[in-house]
Amino acid sequence: MARVTVTPVMLLLGLFQYKILFSTSLASRQTNTVDALGLRNDVHIAKHESRVILSWNNNLTEEEREMYSVKYILRYKFFNSSHESNERLQQKEKIIRLELRSGFSARVKTQLFAKGTEDLIKESSWTEFTYKAPPVYIQNLSCIIYNISFFNCSWHIKAEAPEDLQFFFSYRHTRKDFECQQYIKNERKKNIGCHMKEIYFQPSRKINLNISVRDLRSNSRRQSYYKAFTPQTIEKLNPPVNISISLENRSIKIHWKPPPTIGSASNKCFLYQVKITDHKPVNVSEEKYEYPFHKPPYKCAAQVRAKKEKCIRNKIWSEWSEPVFIDDEKTVDITLLILTLFCLLVFLGCLLRCVCRRYRCLEVIIMPVPQASDNIRTWLAAEETHCQATPHRSSLKCRNLCLQPSYINYSFDI
Repeated sequence: MARVTVTPVMLLLGLFQYKILFSTSLASRQTNTVDALGLRNDVHIAKHESRVILSWNNNLTEEEREMYSVKYILRYKFFNSSHESNERLQQKEKIIRLELRSGFSARVKTQLFAKGTEDLIKESSWTEFTYKAPPVYIQNLSCIIYNISFFNCSWHIKAEAPEDLQFFFSYRHTRKDFECQQYIKNERKKNIGCHMKEIYFQPSRKINLNISVRDLRSNSRRQSYYKAFTPQTIEKLNPPVNISISLENRSIKIHWKPPPTIGSASNKCFLYQVKITDHKPVNVSEEKYEYPFHKPPYKCAAQVRAKKEKCIRNKIWSEWSEPVFIDDEKTVDITLLILTLFCLLVFLGCLLRCVCRRYRCLEVIIMPVPQASDNIRTWLAAEETHCQATPHRSSLKCRNLCLQPSYINYSFDI
């Protein structure tokens, strides 16, 4: 029974030991094969304006190239930068754009893969090299497009830059070159920026900037700096338009339209921020926003700003729109309005009553018409009889009494 138990354990241990020995032998054989091939890379560097063209060759034969899939690993890091780029290439060439950088360090190695399975078979050791560019005299280059057709660029000149240097700006777009229209100068009359207007861009075509450095003493060109932008990434949008605000169902409702842009005006491209009085800005992806409230606001203003976030990433926010206020008649609570009007009517009624009591207005209005006394009736009857007895009397008073007796009687009968 003991033998039956021990035998499988011994077999397993033996198999495991054999596997380790086989793997070690295979690894040793692979290392020897790589060393036997002697894979290595010869790197060549060529400078073309702001671009550095790296190329390398290896000692693989045509037979080896047909037997394996060949790929290259390139890693490089610019000076004064902690980020290292890592790329896998099939071609033996790489263009690195310096822009405003002073150089980089890089390394490359060759890898051989089995065709069809893409399993790593062999690889060379790293070939390291460093490229140091000529002195860079400008820094903090930034550009912005605004109001659809306005274009501004600015840069700083380093303190170690020679006094006789001057900087000239131009850019290339849609296979055309454009010179700076208006330079911005510092106190030393050095060009530190450029302003251009009435410029129109194709959003999908890059803007290639060129800042040329010239020596004013010898009138010779020192060097040039290059940088490329996609127009939409540096566009500062105008604020949203047609902003409206209203109170509905105890909520503040805000609507607006997207601003004009040089690129796509699709609604899904924009990201908005809405700011209501005394509240923090809120990110919104649609052209509307609804904010519920518990108490009706006495005075409320809303502002909106925009940028492009989804179709193409842009970090520049537009300015805030002009504040839009809710109309005064909409901000007053209906209950408060009715109560105010009722109090006003009660006050006016009390005031009118006091005035009428003070000046006895009601007594004058309801005073009865006085009746004619008996003496006046007797005198009028005598006068009427006398006028009838003397019809040719020339007295105007008598004539009026004789001609209109019915009118006199009617008036006093009332």
